[in-house]
Amino acid sequence: MDKELVNEKLEALRHSVRRVENKRPQSADELVNDFDLQDIVTVNLTRAVQLCVDIAAHIISDTEAQPPSTMAESFDVLHQLGILDAALTERLKKAVGFRNIAVHSYQAIDWQIVHHVAQDSLDDFKEFARAIAERL
Repeated sequence: MDKELVNEKLEALRHSVRRVENKRPQSADELVNDFDLQDIVTVNLTRAVQLCVDIAAHIISDTEAQPPSTMAESFDVLHQLGILDAALTERLKKAVGFRNIAVHSYQAIDWQIVHHVAQDSLDDFKEFARAIAERL
């Protein structure tokens, strides 16, 4: 495993989380009415999810585990390897669903959900980063 590459991706993940923390609105209405804020928050949330998936794929490729067939399954494999706990695994799988909507169906985004994710789910990315860093 290329630890330097994983560390670079972890730092990019931390950067995306910080961007959301620094720009997240106080209310969903503020997000609904500010297109620039929508872009900053959404891009950095989707980037955070993608970085988690990329890190997972890199770690999995260095094991004998069966490669996942979906992005969400990447977290199942990390759970099977003892890297992630079950609760975090499920939350990250839901984050992939959010990412897919944000990337493929941007017009269908529910800004209430984005606000909730920005307010209440950033710790999932931090917990993921800690779990990975402990394995390096």
